Amino acid sequence: MGGDVRCRGPNKREGPMLKQSLLLGSMAAVLFGVVANAQQAPLQPSPVKRTPLGKVEVPGSNYEVIFGITELAPGFKSGRHSHPGLVMAYVAEGEFWYLVDGQAERIYKVGEAFQLPDRAIHNEGAAGGKPVKVMAVFIVEKGKPLVQPAQ
Repeated sequence: MGGDVRCRGPNKREGPMLKQSLLLGSMAAVLFGVVANAQQAPLQPSPVKRTPLGKVEVPGSNYEVIFGITELAPGFKSGRHSHPGLVMAYVAEGEFWYLVDGQAERIYKVGEAFQLPDRAIHNEGAAGGKPVKVMAVFIVEKGKPLVQPAQ
């Protein structure tokens, strides 16, 4: 093996160009990351949290009973809507603002209960600057959306 093997090192022009390319590439990656991160909106918690606790069909009917907890953020109002059946509710925490179309607005406090007629259009929210927690039983038609925005 009489071959002459030589390792060629970087010439004087390759070294600085390689360093410059790596530096520019690194700066571009950092800049891209900063811009991409700045464009992402911070995640905001939902003003409504619904926790279903139970559901059972009413035998011999087209209805089901749904039991759950609804939590509303301070100052939040749901907008006018209805439910496909009856609702019975109990305020567990906070103050619950409630307005049924054609009726005077009400504020229910901790320990108070109320009912909502079948398909009554209403608006609701958290009053008093604090969150509200309401436990509710819905007796509604099977397969229908639990909340239907008012037209």
